[in-house]
Amino acid sequence: MAKKETVIEIEGKTLKLSNLDKVLYPAVGFTKGQVIDYFVRIAPILLPHLKDRPLTLKRYPEGVDGMFFYEKNCPKHRPEWVKTAPIYSHGRKDYIQFCLAQDLPTLVWAANLADLELHTSLSYAAKIERPTMMVFDLDPGPPADIVLCCQVAFWLKDIFDRFKLQSFAKTSGSKGLQIYVPLNTPVAYDETKSFSHALARLLEQEHPDLVVSDMKKALRVGKVFVDWSQNDEHKTTINVYSLRAKERPTVSTPVSWDEVEKCRKKKDVNLLVFDSKQVLARVEKMGDIFSPVLTLEQRLPNVRELGTEAEAKPRSRRSASASRESKSKTGQLGRENSGKTNRAAPRSVKPRAAGVG
Repeated sequence: MAKKETVIEIEGKTLKLSNLDKVLYPAVGFTKGQVIDYFVRIAPILLPHLKDRPLTLKRYPEGVDGMFFYEKNCPKHRPEWVKTAPIYSHGRKDYIQFCLAQDLPTLVWAANLADLELHTSLSYAAKIERPTMMVFDLDPGPPADIVLCCQVAFWLKDIFDRFKLQSFAKTSGSKGLQIYVPLNTPVAYDETKSFSHALARLLEQEHPDLVVSDMKKALRVGKVFVDWSQNDEHKTTINVYSLRAKERPTVSTPVSWDEVEKCRKKKDVNLLVFDSKQVLARVEKMGDIFSPVLTLEQRLPNVRELGTEAEAKPRSRRSASASRESKSKTGQLGRENSGKTNRAAPRSVKPRAAGVG
């Protein structure tokens, strides 16, 4: 079938869009045109979170029920105005030309390629070896769900609060919750990875029936996997405000700690599920509650301080009682449904990126 093409101009750049009426989310009839419309409308809030970060495309040309593929190398057929950044890959022993989503025309161009999900580095391309944030991806193993993730998130927050570190939550847009600690100060991945791994293991030791720090799927049943491994120069995470390729166009959405607490107390998973329409309404009302992640400067504590803090500070009553409640609930669900090192290896020296193209 011939492509139906539409030529538009955005910010002085000409774009050729194709098959705007193609359904990419069959369960709800959400089309490519609607995908592009969402990204256009969320762009003023989204673009600052994408700017200067290497972008990995995750494309669904036949929609969310069809095949998909990741694309690290920016497509060769890209318009000449799409910016790229060369990042050295030890695996390929060569540079990868990553796309940079610097402006609205680039965002629309990527959406036209059915790039539903935007996966970005925790670093800026110009200083790829330096993360600007630390992230914990809380992934529930059935029958556990995002409600238990909320409790684990508060256990993390309690520790961060003792270090006087601000932390921010967002949904994954799938089934989990993600906690971000903005740094924006000189730090290396060896440090953030070591700290996050040690913290995940500490939570596992304190709540062995509810938390796991090992990524083996067999160990996750009824528990929350605290994924610390995303703190890696060679990995990406789903960008805030990105769509997800689920049954309906859900979004990785920033949420307040009050909302996390409400979900935990009411035990209602639907309280932390937002689709594109809801997110646009939230942004209109609340603005970008995730914006501090881009600018807030905080220094990462030494990993050795984790053990000292754990011994010196007893858990809050809320945490202790919630642990018992969550343990009881998870155990009941389990019955109903039944019948890494502390220090990352030193990074090898590699050629630096030549700059942004």
